[in-house]
Amino acid sequence: MEFTRYMFVDGYNVINQWKVLKSIKDENLDYARDKLIDLLQEYSVVKNTHIIVVFDAHLKKGNIESRQMVGSIEVVYTKEGETADCFIERNVAKYSKKGQVYVVTSDYIEQRIVLQMGGVRITPLELWWEIESLKKDVYKKSNVSYKDKTITLADVLDDEILEKLEKMRRKR
Repeated sequence: MEFTRYMFVDGYNVINQWKVLKSIKDENLDYARDKLIDLLQEYSVVKNTHIIVVFDAHLKKGNIESRQMVGSIEVVYTKEGETADCFIERNVAKYSKKGQVYVVTSDYIEQRIVLQMGGVRITPLELWWEIESLKKDVYKKSNVSYKDKTITLADVLDDEILEKLEKMRRKR
C-alpha cells in the first residue's frame, strides 16, 4: 500500500502523557506499549497513515535497532545510545520526500526541530482527542438503524447472478 501520510510517535512520551496508559505502565510496561499500539491501529487504517512508534532502548547495553510490524503499525526499538528523538529526527527528512510527516511528542525542542524539517507536530493530547473523535464517528456510522431499510438479496448480489436466479425461478 502506498502512503502519503506518515506519523512518528515517541512511544514512551505518549505513554507518559495519556492518563490511561500512564497508570497501566506503572504496573506493566509491556501492556502499556501494546495498548498504545492497539489504540493506533484503527487510526492508521481510517486515516491511511503509516505509523511508526519509536521506543527508546538507548540505555540497554548492546541493544541493536529492531523493527517489527504489529498489524498496521511499525514498531521500532532504538539501538544503544540512540533516543527516540534522534531516530525520529534522522527519519523525518527521508519520509518528507514521500509525503506529509507528522510527529507526536510533547517535547518542545523536538517539536521545533520537526517544524524546521517540514514536518507537522502533534501533541499527545491532540492525538488522543483525534482518536476519540474518530471512534465516535466510526460508531455513529456503524450504528445505522436497519429498521427503516430492509436489505434484500438484490441489494447484495451481482446483477449477473440475479439474472441467473430469475431464469431459474421462471423455469419452475
